[in-house]
Amino acid sequence: MTKKKKTKIKGTTLRARQLKHEVLRLLKREQKKPFAPKQIGKTLKINNNKDSIKHALDELVEEGKAVAVGELKYKFKSDGNRSGDNRTNSREASKVYEGIVDMTRTGSAYIVVKDYEHDVHVAAKHMNTAMNGDRVKIRTWISRGRRKPEGEVLEVLERTSEHFIGTLNFFRQFAIVSPDGNLPSDIVVELDDAKGAAEGDKVVVKVVDWKADRFNNLKGVVTSVLGEAGSHDIEMKAILINNGFNLEFPDRVMVESIALSEDISPQEISRRRDMREVTTFTIDPDTARDFDDALSIQTLENGRLEIGVHIADVSHYVLEGSALDEEALKRSTSVYLVDRVLPMLPEKLSNELCSLRPNEDKLTFSAIFEFDKNDRLVNRWFGKTVIHSDRRFTYEEAQERLENKEGDYAEELERLNKLAYKLRRQRFKKGAINFETEEVKFRLDENGVPVEVYVKERKDAHMLIEDFMLLANREVAAFIDKKGKDTEREIPYVYRIHDEPNPDKVEELALFAKELGFEMKIGSPKEIANSYNALSKAAEKDAGLKLLEPLAIRTMAKAEYSTENIGHYGLAFDYYAHFTSPIRRYSDVLAHRILEKNLGAATFRLNKLQLEEKCKHISKMERQAMAAERESIKYKQVEFLEKHVGEVFPGIISGMIDRGIFVELVGNRCEGMVGFETMDEPFEMSEGRLQAKGKYSNKVLKMGDSVQVRITAADLHRRRIDMVLEVEEKAKK
Repeated sequence: MTKKKKTKIKGTTLRARQLKHEVLRLLKREQKKPFAPKQIGKTLKINNNKDSIKHALDELVEEGKAVAVGELKYKFKSDGNRSGDNRTNSREASKVYEGIVDMTRTGSAYIVVKDYEHDVHVAAKHMNTAMNGDRVKIRTWISRGRRKPEGEVLEVLERTSEHFIGTLNFFRQFAIVSPDGNLPSDIVVELDDAKGAAEGDKVVVKVVDWKADRFNNLKGVVTSVLGEAGSHDIEMKAILINNGFNLEFPDRVMVESIALSEDISPQEISRRRDMREVTTFTIDPDTARDFDDALSIQTLENGRLEIGVHIADVSHYVLEGSALDEEALKRSTSVYLVDRVLPMLPEKLSNELCSLRPNEDKLTFSAIFEFDKNDRLVNRWFGKTVIHSDRRFTYEEAQERLENKEGDYAEELERLNKLAYKLRRQRFKKGAINFETEEVKFRLDENGVPVEVYVKERKDAHMLIEDFMLLANREVAAFIDKKGKDTEREIPYVYRIHDEPNPDKVEELALFAKELGFEMKIGSPKEIANSYNALSKAAEKDAGLKLLEPLAIRTMAKAEYSTENIGHYGLAFDYYAHFTSPIRRYSDVLAHRILEKNLGAATFRLNKLQLEEKCKHISKMERQAMAAERESIKYKQVEFLEKHVGEVFPGIISGMIDRGIFVELVGNRCEGMVGFETMDEPFEMSEGRLQAKGKYSNKVLKMGDSVQVRITAADLHRRRIDMVLEVEEKAKK
């Protein structure tokens, strides 16, 4: 009999799921002995701090697997004491949780509570003005005859948005805004607060009083007048507003922005490392206006190669506690829709003061790296600098020099590219996952209407920049972590973390992949990563396997910001932070501030709980920005296909539901639905929804099959594309 190999955990920092598992094993092994978090850390010989161990213990208590003994110690909860865990009792009935609202069209909602087995259903009458995406405090109970929990909203802790788009109608003494979304109440606006809007205009209204009047109306003020309904511009603005983003900056923010000086004083330069004489350039998309990173390159006297990653010094201008800072935190991110950008910072900062434009002195925060003749990283330096960019490259221009090996700075680009290749190889050797999600791009006419939809091709110039940004992000996080260990106390930081994949979801994916002829090994996180990379390579030759890539991505945890570092599974980094885009990410602004105060001999620590709250907010706003981006892409895809109704396109079957199949068009990634009712016979769905069989002909439609489809309708209002299988259409004729 082969002995099972024990997992070596001595001296390591365990990920959240593994930590909880190991803590439970210890409590179960020593059932009679109570443990404090610090004792557990010493017994297991792990590096996790006591806060993360306490969090794991609290989760085990919530799950009924452990019990608190006094205030500081915990014991295993034996089966004999667990009989009532899943039944209605007074403790369960009075349980209070925090969660995120996932609202249905009826006005009721499910509250998603982290690490709770079920989503909690809340009837519309118990929503207490909470809206989709809001963070709320709820009370739960289990009604007689039901097995799943129900609840009520006790308090809205954080609103996704206080702004809504709606249609304005005037009455004698007031106006009413009827919201477009699922806000269940109209909003009363005083006539003086209508901001000059006309009858029937689309407006943005801010709710200023969430307590409903006797007619169930809320009170608000108009903040923006959008004009007559129906324009595509209003639809894009509606996407931003409905995802919780304000279109305009408050007046006090603009006043602070305008007052910022464009001059760089000699005193400021004297406080910084002067790198203006070093060859420096930026590489960005051709449409970019904010250049927040630059690369420098020079050979040192000792023969080593010095690479500088220079990042716009946003924190020099955006001071902690200022109106600019508060608004940047509130937004947390710039939002990139198909035809516009809603910036995190006003234009004077994002496109002028902090944009590393060529032939201008600029203030930067830099990560400087030295590589020896074997391209090994031998030294790194972090600090404030002043640079002078010699050249602004578009990705296309940089790629042309890499391919032709001629033109200005071709030699420097070639050297950077060679080093980037090595950094990339090292990353994948350590288990990084090589999923390059395809980016859909649009070519728009002068009115913003799409005339072409295509998938952006990633070339060496794109990956070169990415590799050096990853290097800077990794090394900054490692520096902070090491300094905390050297000073024997953690320095709270904003880490970019990515947990291991959900085992159940991975198992489902492996079964699905097997149906399509691809075998996956999923015995360990390392095997899963290797299987994902093998899948990515196989998909390059087999279009049917290509649709597995987005499904594989969905099995993985979402990357997020946290003060609790568990590493980044997808990148195979033990330490990772976001440092390289402070113009468009508030996480990077925080990272700059904390890093600056920990350079040299000084040690600076923020309150970890308060920093974690900011991390949660930034992660939430990032999710909302991504949702807005997806909505704008879908809208523009439907808008593009409006002009192609009746035309035939090749596609791949990308999904199946009881009503029909989803087909993704080859080349432009537009997805639509072919209803079974449009076919010549009924189809029966297989149990795993991987194929459907015709009831009379036994014809089989499988996930990944290539098909020809005709576009029959493109509904912008519902963001829906209807199709029919071209072979079926011909058969009818």
